[in-house]
Amino acid sequence: MVSKICNFLTWLILIVVVLISAVLLVPKAFGYQIYGVLSGSMEPVFHVGSVVYVEPATPADVAPGEPITFRLPDQNGLVATHRIVSIDNEARTFTTKGDANEINDLEPIPFDSLIGRAVFTIPYLGYLSLFLQTKQGLLAGGAVLLFVILLTLVSSLTDPKKKKTRPASGPVLPDENSPSPMESGASTDNTDNKNEI
Repeated sequence: MVSKICNFLTWLILIVVVLISAVLLVPKAFGYQIYGVLSGSMEPVFHVGSVVYVEPATPADVAPGEPITFRLPDQNGLVATHRIVSIDNEARTFTTKGDANEINDLEPIPFDSLIGRAVFTIPYLGYLSLFLQTKQGLLAGGAVLLFVILLTLVSSLTDPKKKKTRPASGPVLPDENSPSPMESGASTDNTDNKNEI
């Protein structure tokens, strides 16, 4: 029973880890960038704590009304996702606005600050993604790994199948006190159990 519970928990943890890893890593193999949402400026489309998947795009690929992800000017690489209000091709800038904001963003966004188009989001996963990048998150990940190893060890030690001993090999000698087949009246003729070929 203990072995079955340990096996179940091990598989459950491994499945969860694989699913989360796939959601966070597989899209990157197809060129998508993933960002955690830290503010509510795009509520209710992009919730705080969610992750946003951004596909690469050029200024020619996007249009007013679409949410884009871009680097904020003079913000040391800080990234934001807001919706395009208008595009100024002459000045090569976007005017953007958060869905939850009442006014447009004060500074136009240069074309060369564009990262891509925000295409979809997964709620709450951003909290986990950001947590795993902290020292506490790394420690928690290590603890989960040790827990899985411990479950595997306990399962191995408590598995009833592994506790069974194998029977001794070698020929079995007849007991000196046991009667022979002739004495007991047993027939040695196998005619009733013929094998057809």
